[in-house]
Amino acid sequence: MGSLGRNRSPRICVELRVPRRLVLGMRLLVVRSLVVLSVLHGVAAASPNILWLSCEDISPQLGCFGDERAITPHLDAFAKEAVRFPNTFTTAGVCAPCRSGIITGMYQTTLGTHHMRCQATLPSHIRPFPAYLRDAGYFCTNNSKQDYQFRTPKDVWDVSSKRAHWRDNPDSEKPFFAVFNFGGCHESGIAGDAKYRDVTKNLSVDQRQDPAKLTLPPYYPDTPVVREDWKRNYELITAMDAWAGDLIQQLKDDGLYENTIIFYWSDHGVGLPRAKRWLYDSGTRVPLIVRVPGVTKANAIDPQLISSIDFAPTVLNLAGLELPKHFQGRAFIGTDLSDKRQYVYGARDRMDERYDIIRSVRDSRYRYIRNYEPNKAYYQYMNTPEKGATMKELRRVAKEGTLTDAAALFMADRKPTEELYDLEEDPHEVQNLAGDAAMKEKLDRLRDVHLQWVADTRDMGLLPEAEIERREQSVESRYAILNGSDGLALMQRLRDTANLTDPSALAKALSDQDAGVRYWAATGLGNGRVSDQAILEKLVDLLEDKTAAVRVAAARALCHAGKPEEALPVLANVLADGAQWARLQAAIVFDEIDNLAYPHIPLLQRCLSDQPNKYITRVANRALNDLLGTAYVTK
Repeated sequence: MGSLGRNRSPRICVELRVPRRLVLGMRLLVVRSLVVLSVLHGVAAASPNILWLSCEDISPQLGCFGDERAITPHLDAFAKEAVRFPNTFTTAGVCAPCRSGIITGMYQTTLGTHHMRCQATLPSHIRPFPAYLRDAGYFCTNNSKQDYQFRTPKDVWDVSSKRAHWRDNPDSEKPFFAVFNFGGCHESGIAGDAKYRDVTKNLSVDQRQDPAKLTLPPYYPDTPVVREDWKRNYELITAMDAWAGDLIQQLKDDGLYENTIIFYWSDHGVGLPRAKRWLYDSGTRVPLIVRVPGVTKANAIDPQLISSIDFAPTVLNLAGLELPKHFQGRAFIGTDLSDKRQYVYGARDRMDERYDIIRSVRDSRYRYIRNYEPNKAYYQYMNTPEKGATMKELRRVAKEGTLTDAAALFMADRKPTEELYDLEEDPHEVQNLAGDAAMKEKLDRLRDVHLQWVADTRDMGLLPEAEIERREQSVESRYAILNGSDGLALMQRLRDTANLTDPSALAKALSDQDAGVRYWAATGLGNGRVSDQAILEKLVDLLEDKTAAVRVAAARALCHAGKPEEALPVLANVLADGAQWARLQAAIVFDEIDNLAYPHIPLLQRCLSDQPNKYITRVANRALNDLLGTAYVTK
């Protein structure tokens, strides 16, 4: 402050007749402003530490977000010193695709990391954002979840392990970026008795929940079993709250609290059916609390729309670093901010063994959903969620025929092509307004926004996974498949064909030069029941297509058209000898066509072992259970 004083001429004070006390106050204001700017611009001597507290599988069921049943004293206290963002959404309703977007600042559908448990290669110019922090002198630690769906480059973390801590920093002058993740509230903590008991073992009697006093979402059956799951969810969150409070206290004990930016967030919504893996608010709306000392207001609420791909740009912006041009997210705190978001986007693709391509766009009030495979049930059978008690109850009560209307919607055999919800009037998203004439303008607007996003982001989910696997062999990474010189034109053809419903237009697209377009044309025809002889002949011709994904789609369409004779041998050949994702596609068709698959039971039985991935085994197992009523192995 002395240098600032020396640079200010005393003569100016005399000439302006400004009182000395006011001059000192102005000087103090300048100094404070420079301190704030040093935080925002990452001045080397005052670069802020950054702490991320992330957790798994929770919606904003915290007291500070208005949940009266939540017992979360530590985060509630922290929120009083920070800003809450109640309109924060993840790009997927499941961890790994979402986390790939968080760590790169890019949509998983652009990178090719959109299918659950896939493995992509990052293009050379795209780096996980902690690498940029390390370049700028940060010490970066991760404790300890990665799960990015690509191999983590060596330059991302200084330390990544279950013991990683900011205290590992060998240089006290170096700022740190430290990530801690709590996995105790993962869906496995609700479903698994042993894990639930272990995670909640330190809760007091007063921190336990009375299941009878909890309010269930309307799409769940109100039974003691479901209430027990809902109770467990709340108690796991209370255990997480203690974990977060302990880390914040450690920061204070180390004397670092006032020079550390803290982010608290969850990777997606609650780990129960119709939430996790889904694109409704229940699956994508998450808590986000941020404290930037000297910048954010205490106990504040910021209602702007935030996407999880905005986390990386915001961290780099607060560290004073230039944002990479390939980022698809935006910084929402700091200086030089772009316009606030009008929309947030979400994508669902393969979840373990089942494909279901769904996209969503949400503004501050309305959510639009596009179901690209409406022929599929809302909840296809998937081994992992089926093990949960709530899913079992949904199946049981559905079989009894006593589900409520809201629950019955979720258990339907088919989905509408489009869904539209008013979140102010219908927070649980059970009243689909897509067919309401009064909502046509909003439906059209959000549909157009969605279609533009698909093209702008090069949505790789509109290429069948077997095709991605085939094409990535000849390029640097799967990202390059739709980001080359002709990528936009191909993306638009894929998008437009996937949205066709007219049989004649779909039939024309069967002759497209690109296999992805031919796939969608055959898939669209398979969603109906083709009777036109000329179209049927074209589908028969596609049984010899050079691309396995197209052959399987054509075979499926012919089976649904009542012409399985030539189609079934093609499906069998792909299932027996195809590449892994083409095999999975074929297995799903066998499961879908019910008794038509009966002649190929021996092939399905062979699929219970010696497969390139466990998902083929799971689908074959399910198909056999339906065909024979026998409980085969589950993997």
